[in-house]
Amino acid sequence: MRPLARIFALIWRTERWSLLRGIALSIVVLLMGVSLLGLSGWFIIAAGAAGLAGAGAIFNVFGPSAGVRFLALGRTAARYGERLLTHDATLKALAALRVRLLTGFAAAPFPVMQRFRGAQVLNRLTSDIDALDGVALRLVIPLLAGGATLALAWGMLALLVDPRVAAWSVLSLTVGAALALAWSARRSARPSRRAEAAAQAFRTRAIDHLRGRAMLAFAGQLESSATHVLQADARGRASRLALARIERRSGAMISVAATLSAAGALYLGAELTRAGAMSPALAALGFFATLALAEAVGPLRRAMGELGGMRDAARRVTHWLPQDRAEPRGRGAPLAGAALRVIDLSIANGPDSPGLTKGLTFTLAPGEIVAVTGASGAGKTTLLNTIAGLLPPRAGEIRLSERPLADWSEPGLRAHLGYLPQRAALIGGTIAENLRLAAPDASPDRLETVLEAVALGPVIEAMGGLEARLGEGGRGLSGGESRRLALARTLLRRPALLLLDEPTEGLDRATARSVLAGLRAYCPEATILLAAHRAVERDWAARELPLDGSAGCGT
Repeated sequence: MRPLARIFALIWRTERWSLLRGIALSIVVLLMGVSLLGLSGWFIIAAGAAGLAGAGAIFNVFGPSAGVRFLALGRTAARYGERLLTHDATLKALAALRVRLLTGFAAAPFPVMQRFRGAQVLNRLTSDIDALDGVALRLVIPLLAGGATLALAWGMLALLVDPRVAAWSVLSLTVGAALALAWSARRSARPSRRAEAAAQAFRTRAIDHLRGRAMLAFAGQLESSATHVLQADARGRASRLALARIERRSGAMISVAATLSAAGALYLGAELTRAGAMSPALAALGFFATLALAEAVGPLRRAMGELGGMRDAARRVTHWLPQDRAEPRGRGAPLAGAALRVIDLSIANGPDSPGLTKGLTFTLAPGEIVAVTGASGAGKTTLLNTIAGLLPPRAGEIRLSERPLADWSEPGLRAHLGYLPQRAALIGGTIAENLRLAAPDASPDRLETVLEAVALGPVIEAMGGLEARLGEGGRGLSGGESRRLALARTLLRRPALLLLDEPTEGLDRATARSVLAGLRAYCPEATILLAAHRAVERDWAARELPLDGSAGCGT
């Protein structure tokens, strides 16, 4: 239950006052319901008794009838306010939770981020968060409001009717409902988890099926993929049907508990009336109020059915939520000296991966262009990832502007360093929106200038300019054009240190030369370290840094 408690604590911190008012209105709604039914029962019996006694002409019908109308209308208004406040607060809190979760994904280690799939992340941001809306709305708020209502009803019945009736009514209903809800929570845990897992699988498979339908059709697997999607949906529907059966049975148990509780209250009231300890009207008030108390525990039925799924969703979400950490040191201006200094560096793709390069030492002067060369698998990309702070070094030290890499804050590091990886992502949207991911306030003139620098200006102009729209993943551009657009986004902030992984891949030699010349013209003072396979990139660099996959050396 700890992940659920953490999720509710986040929701509570975000929308505390709205939730407090919502809980107060929930209690008002439940108390008004109990009072309405109890007053109605008292009114009917008291009016009948007055008629039988011949005192109907002097019986005041206006006060109780006004009370019934007030409670009925007030209960409706309070219910509307409670739903408005709690649902609005929950939706706002879940929206903030999505932002925190996305921040946690963005802060994940680079090897972990490489394993992310679009459908998997989308599931976490949508279905897992959606499953958590019941934590406040259907679990905590009804539990708090129901408990407070039962406690207040005990006091009201003890004061107005009789302490024995109050004790029986509240305790018997509480014990019976608790047993029914505990049974429901235990029986529904497995189908609830299965339903949530099936929903996750259905969304993931449906997204993969729709995105890859062209390749699936070419491979002759389109029908098989559709079958897997439908199988996940069938498992989900079967699990939800099992949950519905359990919820109906728990509802029947709560109804039986409420009936027995009300019957016991009626019996006690009758015995006390026969003994002259109370009037028949007060005995009716106790009976009808006990019947109404079932509303205080009824809303928890659905929460018990969803408890298993909510627990699993909360566990997955809390695993990715960012932790509060102290801000790293070194947020000041870069120091003078070498732009990049690597000392005795050993690198690997991950903690369990074999080492790629050992004892690598080299220095880049400000403004220098160096090409990292070597066979595929020698560690060129891993070296760039390590210098960019995406992978931890196995040993050694990296200094940017004479400051250790670990001393840079994340915002400071990203402002100082620009990185074009092998697989740079583009988004569905306009050309301008893709570029402004790096510089949200960039003017159109600035965007057009950087596009010209990477020899992409005529292409974008022919598409309709900066407002031309791209499909998902940058669909609408060729591979080389997508590469240049990602490069333009990297250059836009004019970082002091540029790390480029095969920046001209997919371009002909003439275009590659034009792009490299434009890159240098746009960032004339930047220090550039690039992983190079092509001769045009090696010729552009001032010197080469060869890697042999085991021990690198350079100066």
